[in-house]
Amino acid sequence: MNKKKWLATPYFIWSLAFILIPLGIIVYYGFTDKNGVFTLYNVMQITRPENAKALGLALLLSIIATIICLILAYPLAMILTSMNVNQTSFIVLIFILPMWMNFLLRTLAWQTLLEKTGVINSILNALHLPSLNIINTPYAIILGMVYNFLPFMVLPIYNVLLKLDKDVVNASRDLGANEFQTFIKVIFPLSMPGVISGIMMVFIPSLTTFVISTMLGGSKILLIGNVIEQEFTQGSNWHVGSGLSLVLMVFILLSMIVMFKYDKEGEGGALL
Repeated sequence: MNKKKWLATPYFIWSLAFILIPLGIIVYYGFTDKNGVFTLYNVMQITRPENAKALGLALLLSIIATIICLILAYPLAMILTSMNVNQTSFIVLIFILPMWMNFLLRTLAWQTLLEKTGVINSILNALHLPSLNIINTPYAIILGMVYNFLPFMVLPIYNVLLKLDKDVVNASRDLGANEFQTFIKVIFPLSMPGVISGIMMVFIPSLTTFVISTMLGGSKILLIGNVIEQEFTQGSNWHVGSGLSLVLMVFILLSMIVMFKYDKEGEGGALL
C-alpha cells in the first residue's frame, strides 16, 4: 500500500510546483501592497467603472457563447450517438483534430478570414455581395469562443448520451410517450451531468480568455481577461492584477461547485 502511495509523488510535486505555489503567489500579491502590508485595495479595484464594465461584458459574452454552443452541441451529440461506431469515431476525430492545432493559430486564422480585406470579404466582393464587417466587434469574439470551445460542449454530452440505458428510453416509448415527451422527461434529465459539465467547460475559458478578445475584438473591446493581462504585462502591477484574478477565481470556483454537484462521478468529462 505504501509503495502505491509513492507512485503519486510525481503528481504531488507537479501540483505543488505548477498549481499550489503559483496560486499562493497570486493570493499573496492580491492581498498585499508594494510594502507587503495586508490590504483589500487590489480586490476592490473590480468596483472601478472600467473594470466592472469589462467583467460584465465578459460574463455576457461568455453566457451567450455557452448558450450557442449548447444549442449546436446537443443535437450533434444525439446524431453522433445514433450512428454506428466507425462513423462516430471518424466524426469525433474531426472535432478533436482542430484542438491539436495551436490555440493562437486557430484564432489567427479567424482573424485572417474576418478582417475587412480577408478571405471571406474578398469572396463576397468577387460575387458583388455586401461585405461582412464583424471584425473588432463582440460578434467576432463570440464566434471565436464558439469555434474554439464547441468541442468541449459536444464531447461531454456525447459521452453521457452514449452511456444512457436504451431500455429506459424504449420503456418510455412503450408507455405511450412520443419523441418530444421522451426527450424532455427521460433523455435530457439523464444527460444533465454532461450538459452541466459542458457548460462549465465552455463558460470558464470563455470568461477568462484574453487572446480571442485581443485578436478578434481589437483594442476597442476589453474583457476582464484583457484588463488582468494588461495589469501584469503593461502596467507591471502584479498586486492589482492578482486582486482582479482572485475576483475572477470566485466565479470559477462557483462554476466548479455547480459542476461537481451535478456530475459527481465525472461522467461528463470522461472523453476529455
